[in-house]
Amino acid sequence: MLDRRAFILAASAALAGAPSARADEAPVTLFKVVTTRDDLVIGLTREEIARIGGADVGLVARAIMAEGGLSAWQYAVRQGADGVLRQAPLRRVAVLAASSLRVEPFATPLPVTEP
Repeated sequence: MLDRRAFILAASAALAGAPSARADEAPVTLFKVVTTRDDLVIGLTREEIARIGGADVGLVARAIMAEGGLSAWQYAVRQGADGVLRQAPLRRVAVLAASSLRVEPFATPLPVTEP
């Protein structure tokens, strides 16, 4: 029987090696935005990704800087009606260039719900 730490390490390794959908094929691509106040996970739809030129974090950061901000869905872990945990839209937010420090890709083992 694996202890808790060994289980977490094994699960992390399995997830890291698991195939994932390409960002341009996924209905929603998640990004973590680190701001001066907090971190938030945002989701951009295929259409929003196409508008900024791609799902690369550099392109997302440039879009925020060029426009002075970006409107997106904030995502959080929610329990669906079927009892399964998933990343789901929480509310529409504006990410301002002045308060954004960093944009990172955000990987999750949970299913992602479209807005």
